[in-house]
Amino acid sequence: MVKHIVMFKLKEKTPGNLATLAFALNGMTGKIESLKFMEVGEDFKGSERSFDLVLTTHFENQDGLDAYSKHEIHQPVIQLARTLCSQTVVVDYETV
Repeated sequence: MVKHIVMFKLKEKTPGNLATLAFALNGMTGKIESLKFMEVGEDFKGSERSFDLVLTTHFENQDGLDAYSKHEIHQPVIQLARTLCSQTVVVDYETV
């Protein structure tokens, strides 16, 4: 299994921006075949080190992650995140 985790720091952390990005991320659910699990979470701590949202996704293998990365449903979400976020951090790893 491959896990892909992305953390988002918004340029302007407003309820509207949080909702917009979370809605777009959740909108991918069930629309990308290789995406086996997806979870979106909002940070509740708000420390200076915190990011605002996190996306956790699971794929069967690296090919599934590659297909997701290029998928037409995913592309507008990437563009929205680039517009709303000052920083993103990504980690991809494989488990057995």
